[in-house]
Amino acid sequence: MFQVHVRTRINGDDTEFSCEADETLLDALRDRLGLTGAKEGCGTGDCGACSVTLDGRLVCSCLVLGAEAEGRAVTTIEGMADGDKLHPLQKKFLEHAALQCGICTPGFLVAAKALLEQNPDPTETEVRYWLAGNLCRCTGYDKIIRAVLDAAKDMRRAS
Repeated sequence: MFQVHVRTRINGDDTEFSCEADETLLDALRDRLGLTGAKEGCGTGDCGACSVTLDGRLVCSCLVLGAEAEGRAVTTIEGMADGDKLHPLQKKFLEHAALQCGICTPGFLVAAKALLEQNPDPTETEVRYWLAGNLCRCTGYDKIIRAVLDAAKDMRRAS
């Protein structure tokens, strides 16, 4: 297989990498760029553990080729905090104990952030619908939903 040279913007930084033509964006992020926050849970786009945004659109990075990032903007969980300052969603996940083993947590956080960027005042039903593509094998989903709704409320107050 031949290598593809990719120029992209990841978490706000211009980035270049080379990858195999058939290599997933998930593998390129993890193995070539050291961005290990996105996890491979299933490799088939069913669990959401590898969620990132590509030009603002939520995608499973296990279903996107690394070469498809050419000229596009990728945001991963590593781009969520501002240095040492956690994003409000990250704070609320901690406050609500909305995580256990952590495999699914980055995907839930990226997906929730994408939701709140599109809809800053979602209903519980809308949050549940939006996060339906993310699976957790450890927790119930109630703490996750409450954390997202609480973060949304705080973020609306702050703006």
